[in-house]
Amino acid sequence: MHRATAKATTLIDDARVRVTRFDFVPGAETGWHRHGLDYVITTLTECHMLLEEPGGESRSVLIPAGTVYRRDEGVEHNVINEGSATMSFIETELK
Repeated sequence: MHRATAKATTLIDDARVRVTRFDFVPGAETGWHRHGLDYVITTLTECHMLLEEPGGESRSVLIPAGTVYRRDEGVEHNVINEGSATMSFIETELK
């Protein structure tokens, strides 16, 4: 299945952090990727995410607007906007 690609806008990229805003129209995806750095996500909108994970697993999650969470380096997945509205979040990678 072909999906639109989420729009990634780099806001900061210096020696300490990389901060990227992601905007997903309904059905858009990041594409499969592996995080090479620890990171923090801050949701700007309510995020209805479908997370495709290694081994063919997938799960749906609803993350309220204004939520902050962190993950360790090594996470591998494809993030898809499963909702009917645009979804946006900020990703801060810790170098």
